[in-house]
Amino acid sequence: MPFIPHTEHDIEKMLKTIGVDSIDDLFDEIPDSLRTDKFDAIPQGISEMEISALMHERANQDGVPTCFIGAGAYDHHIPAAVWELTTRGEYYTAYTPYQAEASQGTLQLLYEFQSMLTALTGMDVSNASLYDGASALAEAILMAVRANRKSKSRKILVPRCLHPEYRKTAKTIVTNQKIELVEIPFDAETGRTDLAALDAYSDEDITALVIPQPNFFGVLEDADALTSWAQERNIFTIAVVNPLAMSMLTPAGEWGDGGVDICVGEGQPLGIPLASGGPYYGFMCCNQKHVRQMPGRIIGRTEDLEGKVGYALTLQAREQHIRRSKATSNICTNQGLMVTASTIHMAMMGGTGLAHAASNSHKALGKLKDALTSIEGVEQLFSTPAFNESVLKLDAPVKDVLRSLATNNLLGGYDLGKDYPELGNALLVCATEKRTDAEIENYRDKLNGILNA
Repeated sequence: MPFIPHTEHDIEKMLKTIGVDSIDDLFDEIPDSLRTDKFDAIPQGISEMEISALMHERANQDGVPTCFIGAGAYDHHIPAAVWELTTRGEYYTAYTPYQAEASQGTLQLLYEFQSMLTALTGMDVSNASLYDGASALAEAILMAVRANRKSKSRKILVPRCLHPEYRKTAKTIVTNQKIELVEIPFDAETGRTDLAALDAYSDEDITALVIPQPNFFGVLEDADALTSWAQERNIFTIAVVNPLAMSMLTPAGEWGDGGVDICVGEGQPLGIPLASGGPYYGFMCCNQKHVRQMPGRIIGRTEDLEGKVGYALTLQAREQHIRRSKATSNICTNQGLMVTASTIHMAMMGGTGLAHAASNSHKALGKLKDALTSIEGVEQLFSTPAFNESVLKLDAPVKDVLRSLATNNLLGGYDLGKDYPELGNALLVCATEKRTDAEIENYRDKLNGILNA
């Protein structure tokens, strides 16, 4: 039963004050032809038990397919304790901790998250969350334009092998602010950003270079070479990384001479389950000298007059998010629940556990590539080292193959045809530490049957 704060007497008094006889009189501008007193198309309400049974029935219709899709969202193992703790009441409903005196637990957790992210990426400072990985890139571009005082061009070099949705999101957010995104092609043989193509911009005023690691094809970029090229020309560097990959690769804070300026990415691989497109969260780290240009919330650790440890939002107040053009960010949404899950996940896994998951994902990809390329009509497109994804070329339309695999309860990968038509029948496949030898063999058998029926 809904809560109605006004009594009949209250309503009568309010109506009398404004000079009408009934609530219906407030809507007398609506023509009779548009009014209705019944909703035949809306079914009667059902009980909690019945709605639970209905939703389970509908969920079961999706099945439990084996997932070989990556493309920015990854099916990693999440210890059961992670979400058991995350959904406790004190975390589940907690919002941004503006009142430090009432939010010490939440603030400490966010501080620990920041500390873990800086350790993982090798950067100096982390914020406490952004909306998602794609919008985090857009925020990093805006930050680079503000922070790179040596550049006036507002021109950003963006590799075409960066995630297509990241490129689209960044374009939507920054181009109306007179920022130009310049696309850099990838090498057709290696799948890496074409270093030779960068030379055309050697003498131009460039504000920043975006460096994905790994890139959308799963390929590992020559991050040191890209970073050094930019640093030699006073160009800011923005790393877009998979955080789990950072546990086994050289972290962004050590690329080139002293690391990149800004590092962003999607936090989903750190304890966030696949769930129909979200929710996810973005992270951002930077060098200490750029911290005052960093958007989002930053939690600091301090001591009170009695020497007791305390935590508080630092360097900024809420108002920075609503001052429009003067603000470092206009995206005020807090992803604290996802950050909570990731903090618990990283604490439970530890550095060794994260590296173990990353290493096993890489090994699983090797097994997957060997199995699938043994099939006639399947070949690996790029031979460059990869993390946990790879591009395969098929002798059949990818769309049709994926549809057939789906009927066998297999999510076979991501069709690259829409975003990269020049690659032909190209399929992006992914393997994580969850994919077993039996699942990989089953995929090989099903794909072989489809292609060579």
